[in-house]
Amino acid sequence: MKSFSSLTRLAHYFKPYKRQFFLVMFFTVLTVAFNGALPYVAGLPTTEVAKNVAAGAAINFDYVIKCLIAIAVVGIGYCVSQLLAGWLIANVVQSAMFDLREDIDHKINRLPVSYFDRNQQGNILSRVTNDVDAVSGAMQQALIGIVNAILGILVAVSMMFYINVKMALLSLIMIPASFLISRFIVKVSQKYFQGMQNALGDLNGFAQENMTGFSVLKVYGREKQTLEDFKKVNYSVRSYGFKAAFISGIMMPLVSSTAYLTYIAVAVLGGHYVIAGVIVVGQLQAFIQYIWQISQPMGNITQLSSVLQSASAASRRVFEILDEAEESRLDEPQTLPAEVAGNVTFEHVDFSYDPKNPLIQDLNFEVKAGQTVAIVGPTGAGKTTLINLLMRFYDVDSGAIKVDGIDTKQLDRSEVRSVFGMVLQDAWLYEGTIGDNIRFGKLDATDYEVVDAAKTANVDHFIRTMPDGYEMKINAEGDNVSLGQKQLLTIARAVISDPKILILDEATSSVDTRLEALIQKAMDKVMEGRTSFVIAHRLSTIREADLILVMNHGSIIEKGTHDSLLAQGGFYSKLYQSQFAEDGDYE
Repeated sequence: MKSFSSLTRLAHYFKPYKRQFFLVMFFTVLTVAFNGALPYVAGLPTTEVAKNVAAGAAINFDYVIKCLIAIAVVGIGYCVSQLLAGWLIANVVQSAMFDLREDIDHKINRLPVSYFDRNQQGNILSRVTNDVDAVSGAMQQALIGIVNAILGILVAVSMMFYINVKMALLSLIMIPASFLISRFIVKVSQKYFQGMQNALGDLNGFAQENMTGFSVLKVYGREKQTLEDFKKVNYSVRSYGFKAAFISGIMMPLVSSTAYLTYIAVAVLGGHYVIAGVIVVGQLQAFIQYIWQISQPMGNITQLSSVLQSASAASRRVFEILDEAEESRLDEPQTLPAEVAGNVTFEHVDFSYDPKNPLIQDLNFEVKAGQTVAIVGPTGAGKTTLINLLMRFYDVDSGAIKVDGIDTKQLDRSEVRSVFGMVLQDAWLYEGTIGDNIRFGKLDATDYEVVDAAKTANVDHFIRTMPDGYEMKINAEGDNVSLGQKQLLTIARAVISDPKILILDEATSSVDTRLEALIQKAMDKVMEGRTSFVIAHRLSTIREADLILVMNHGSIIEKGTHDSLLAQGGFYSKLYQSQFAEDGDYE
């Protein structure tokens, strides 16, 4: 069905395991064959006993015992083949889902930063975890279940025709009736399953964002409003979930009703044929069991349809990530020289996040190796955008950004970023030891290098006062160390990576004056001999910069040293005076 079309793309992930899959099918066929033979074999002793009783003869116990042994053999064969098929399919599905998760992980690393700017983090996490789990669970249940059901129906129908053609034709009415009912209900319910998966993604995104900012919610007393917003998202999940479950749930009783009607008709006709001598009583017993062997698989298919619909919706969300446009790659990229000096040039750079709203236009400036460049300006002036362009998180619309004379668009992004080190305003630490967090800048760094970087960043003393020192575990939220300590640790991480060009994005904006001086001292050590870009709101931290670029509305409106810009009495001078003059204000 079209509703399940996205699931067909999963065949690519099962292809490497086709040999195991064929074994699954082999044991599934055996399971169906044993299951199909069981009613017929079970009917043989019934027929023998009924025949002997009717003739007034003694019961042939030798024959009955042989039949019972045959029933036991068929039953054991059924159980063993079903067990082996289940074990193999679990291995196949989990291996395929392992490959799918790896593809998603690789894909995420190739996606542009703009994708993560457009989408909620929680929604992306939901696609990688919940949606893949939904697909995995459905495949494990459905692959054997559907094949088993279809083969079981075919075997049961064949045995019905073997026993009596007219009764078989009467029984077959239930199959197209069940199919039409199922098709109609699947068509109606699919949109609700898709809506439910999307709503679950929104719920995860909402929960992740609000849990991250939980302390802020408490500070501003936003608990009530957040609860109301959560109720709206939660109601959407409940509404879609109820409609999807209810509509798919009525499929089973409707399909079962066709089986009961068939059972009544066959019981009447079969009873007449037994009396007329057309069939024996054991065959009628077997025939009725075959009706249930058709009805049960049909019921299984209808039950699995809801699982498959959920998996189909989930797989669409997963493949939406895999189908996203990746960062462009060069067939024959240039390479930076073995020794990067750190000269940076912006030549006629234009850039906009939205083509309708240009942000940076014809931006030009040059930074010599080893210089410290400060970038200042009001919020929204384009300071952080400048850094995003430097790191190639975004590409310029026109013009060029060059490192040592080489256009960064002619280099692999990984090579461009390998020469940069960053210390951001929002210090990020991951769950692990303090030493591991510093070593994140250079994974093969020795313990000596880790300690040396910490000393350079003025954080060694703090670390040694902590429980377990460098082996202290940072928790998932990173809130068991202070904000200032986080910032110093990220500086140590930048030190150990030994970058040629350093970016400091408002690294001291969130700390007190005493800690600012300590961080500033650490940054001064790190910046020695390196080209450095410093974004700062506190202008006191950039007095010694070799060049200050004053930005507003995406353009450089002033540039020079601290003293020369003050002497000009322009925008920078007013900005500086507003921070430090006793009677100054923003103008």
